[in-house]
Amino acid sequence: MQQRQYQKLVVWQEAHKLCLIIYKLTANFPDHEKFGLRSQMRRAAYSIPMNIAEGNSKRTKPSKLQFLEIAETSLEELHYQSYLACDLGYLTKKEYTEVDDCIQRIGYLLHKLRSSVS
Repeated sequence: MQQRQYQKLVVWQEAHKLCLIIYKLTANFPDHEKFGLRSQMRRAAYSIPMNIAEGNSKRTKPSKLQFLEIAETSLEELHYQSYLACDLGYLTKKEYTEVDDCIQRIGYLLHKLRSSVS
C-alpha cells in the first residue's frame, strides 16, 4: 500500500498515535460515559489527524491554515477532556501524563507546521 502525503508528516503520525491511545484508554471508561465523555474524547482525538490530512490536501494557504487551526482546537478540547477524565478517576495520573505529553508535542508540531504554511 502506498503511503499518502499526509502520512509522511511527523505531526500526523504523532496525532494518529494519540488517537489510538485515546481509543484504548477510553475503552475502560464507565458504561454511562458511552455517549458522553468517551464519545467526545474519541471525536476530538480523531479530528486532529483527520483535519491535518484534509488540510494537507488543500491547495491554498488559507484553506490549509483553516484545517490546521481546527486540528489545534480539537487538540485543546482533548486536553481539557483528558484533564476532566483524570479528575473523575477515569484516567490514572500516569495515563493523563502520557496523554498530556503527546498533546504538548503535537501542539508544538502543529504550531511549527502552521508557521511554515503562513
